[in-house]
Amino acid sequence: MINKKLFGGVFKGKRVLVTGNTGFKGSWLSLWLTQLGADVAGFSIGVPTDPSNFEALALKERIKHYQGDVRDIGRLKDVFKEFSPEIVFHLAAQAITRKSYDEPQETFMTNLGGTVNVLECIRTTRSIKAAVIITSDKCYQNVEWLWGYRENDRLGGDDPYSASKGCAELAFSSYVKSFFSGEASPCLTSARAGNVIGGGDWAQDRIVPDCVRAFSEKRTLEIRSPEATRPWQHVLEPLSGYLSLCAALLGDGRPYAGEPFNFGPSADTNKSVKELISVFSDIWGGGKWEIKSSDSFKKESTLLKLNCDKAAQLLKWRPVLSFEETMKMTAEWYKAYYSGEKDIFGFTAGQINEYIALAEQRGLVWAG
Repeated sequence: MINKKLFGGVFKGKRVLVTGNTGFKGSWLSLWLTQLGADVAGFSIGVPTDPSNFEALALKERIKHYQGDVRDIGRLKDVFKEFSPEIVFHLAAQAITRKSYDEPQETFMTNLGGTVNVLECIRTTRSIKAAVIITSDKCYQNVEWLWGYRENDRLGGDDPYSASKGCAELAFSSYVKSFFSGEASPCLTSARAGNVIGGGDWAQDRIVPDCVRAFSEKRTLEIRSPEATRPWQHVLEPLSGYLSLCAALLGDGRPYAGEPFNFGPSADTNKSVKELISVFSDIWGGGKWEIKSSDSFKKESTLLKLNCDKAAQLLKWRPVLSFEETMKMTAEWYKAYYSGEKDIFGFTAGQINEYIALAEQRGLVWAG
């Protein structure tokens, strides 16, 4: 059982709403919050993949689950009214870059319009004390420089997904300055992270799920951009950041209200796609891959990383896992699942406990 005093014990007994709770990150966050003693509700349009982490963990039996679309503000308002959340984590999104080229309008309507709808519900719900609006590391105008993007760097995006996340950040900033700057208003922040990996992700066009599907079926994996680098991090890394940030918001004096925060891995975790596949296949026990030419018009960034000094200085947050530990924990989850592990909920909770123990050993404030 996870220590409910983590993060200062602020989540114990709190009503917490997670949008996008059936997604990869949302399902891990929902599980962790239940273990912290929170009364968790989720809001999602449906289960995004088959299989899914949400169903593998049987979360529908462990939290209050509302089905709905964040683009439907009427449904969203009904859920806010019925559940009366004290804390909101907004993760619902169309999260696949390549899909945004095929469905640009849906991407903008979900990522921008859905975020505005959530902000509007927060504005009109008196029970809310704090909210963390999660966007993406791709909200920055990526010029592929060698150093990490800071929170005050220019927002933008050439593809519809990245642009929609930049727009969501602008909407967040506008709402904060217009409606959430008073002493009695809820405390809101935005959080930027990306390229998370870990057990339970089966989304299309993501490298680890693609590896798992190919290797588990003994197929050759086709990859588009072997030299592209990403700030790979285990899903628990940004989640510990979101929880740390929310815990700080609930402190005295409205610390960091209205401010954005980056949560990314250490610089040495910025590895290429080829390096990630090589390590994953070694831990998995073998796997083949080949390079396939990509759709020329669906441009994806080749270099992107974040500067997380702000989180380190103000929240005393930093990543816990090395790249090798991240890959090991990820591969072991999938190996357990595909070998028929009957208690995948217990296995997943065990990985959270393992992560917490490492964080405590390495001096992370939130784990102490």
